[in-house]
Amino acid sequence: MIGAGTMGQGIAKVCAQAGYPVMLYDIQADLTKTAIAAIRKNLEVAVSKNKISTLQKDEAIGRIQGVGDFRQLQVDLAIEAVIEKLDVKQKILSELEKINAMDCLLVSNTSSFPITQLASVLKHKERFAGLHFFNPAPVMKLVEIIRGAATSDLTIKVLSAFAESISKTSVMASDSPGFIVNRVARLFYTESLKIVEDGVTDFETVDNLLKSSGFKMGPFQLMDLIGVETNFAVTTSMYNAFYQDPKFRPSRIQQQKVDAGHHGRKSGKGFYEYPQS
Repeated sequence: MIGAGTMGQGIAKVCAQAGYPVMLYDIQADLTKTAIAAIRKNLEVAVSKNKISTLQKDEAIGRIQGVGDFRQLQVDLAIEAVIEKLDVKQKILSELEKINAMDCLLVSNTSSFPITQLASVLKHKERFAGLHFFNPAPVMKLVEIIRGAATSDLTIKVLSAFAESISKTSVMASDSPGFIVNRVARLFYTESLKIVEDGVTDFETVDNLLKSSGFKMGPFQLMDLIGVETNFAVTTSMYNAFYQDPKFRPSRIQQQKVDAGHHGRKSGKGFYEYPQS
């Protein structure tokens, strides 16, 4: 598992609870330690609610190994879940390919970049695909499997079986920016931001109205949960991938939040404020 942020933590926890040994790596070593501590705390909460046993908690934590040296990541399946920057993702995938055997599958948890574009730096493109989890990964049952232009049938078959083994429901998606869910959900965010940007109403009212309509969370609450900067990066990527289609235009309000470091729950402030314990 490359990337120990919110998604990396969640995916590592899911895999460990399903019985897989997990190597968790992040270029920021402290973030890896923080991630494992957060996973432990989350599992302890599950024990306190009688959702899992103490033994299950200990076994899951015991399967997660924090790795400080990238060269140790010689594995059967490598899942990349780092920042949504094309050059960063491609560099990591290229390095993973160099240190792993031919039967190692490489996948990206990207929310927006085309899989074929990410695979362009790889020599063995047939063993690369998209495996897109949703936040929070331990709760959300859906996983999108995305086939690139060169992805082999075997790679897809193995990933489908893997998704089932970790109790996820997989859906096949074509290699299009945003795939299925993010392409639809993007308008949930951009139109809500535009309503506020145009002065129609404030963000709290938008959230309250949508929750009263049946949504579990409003768009601004959800952006704070995902990470305002992550959400903004995905929108920007899709805007460019669709040749500046106006419906995907990034919001100036969101840009201002990112510039101010108001990234949501993780930073203590986004559209809402979150007291830090």
